[in-house]
Amino acid sequence: MALALVGCGSAPPNHAPVEDRTAVGSSAPAVVAAVKPPPGFENAGKPGYYTVKPGDTLIRIGLETGQSQKDIGRWNALENPNKIEVGQVLRVIPPVGGEAVVVTKPVTTGTVTTTPIVGSSPLPAKVASAAASAPAPAPVAAPVKPAPVPAVVAGADDELGWIWPGKGAVIADFDEVKNKGVDIAGSAGDSVLAAADGKVVYAGAGLRGYGNLIILKHNNTYLTAYAHNQSLMVKEDQTVKKGQKIAEMGNSDADRVKLHFEVRRQGKPVDPLKYLPAK
Repeated sequence: MALALVGCGSAPPNHAPVEDRTAVGSSAPAVVAAVKPPPGFENAGKPGYYTVKPGDTLIRIGLETGQSQKDIGRWNALENPNKIEVGQVLRVIPPVGGEAVVVTKPVTTGTVTTTPIVGSSPLPAKVASAAASAPAPAPVAAPVKPAPVPAVVAGADDELGWIWPGKGAVIADFDEVKNKGVDIAGSAGDSVLAAADGKVVYAGAGLRGYGNLIILKHNNTYLTAYAHNQSLMVKEDQTVKKGQKIAEMGNSDADRVKLHFEVRRQGKPVDPLKYLPAK
């Protein structure tokens, strides 16, 4: 009897076989979330288009491309110019001959793709019904045809008759990597003058590192920027004349009182000393 009990105790347990529920033929569908490309991605790399990078704002993009932030917002039909996303592709040149502007705002309606495993049975009735009743993607807005944007100043691009925006000495020269303009010394409250006729396309403190900033557009080629001001004397969309006082010198977002002055040719920073008359 004892031997018989020992023999029974040492017999291997009789476990139930493991059932593989992931085998082909399962009726459970695999759900894969669709990846939404950034707005305007189809224009990436094309001339006249700009791909948004981390840290970009519409103000900075305008400065880098030689355009007004308001024009860029209008050309791309942006509902909120303060909301752009990395990878988004924006038109940064005016449409030619009334060409339509493509709306680049994201489509807000999400989509889910259901892909059944090969050999599976048809979708259950509830899943099929839900898929059939899902809302359709939002329709793309109709193209917008803005009016052509003329040059602010007529005549040859290089014949603007530049003048110095400040009376002080140059304390930091142009450097394509470290300094995209020149720094001009002065005292708090000194006049900052428009270097040429133009239009105010930005006046504010929304661009980090520039403090109280004014950007003037002189024509379709040139912009000038006036940074670190104590106070601003002009507003956006205002037309100014060469030599007009547009700001007072200060040290906003700077380590000392100075005027940081930039000349941008088609968005690219160039040495202002090549344009300003010799002192």
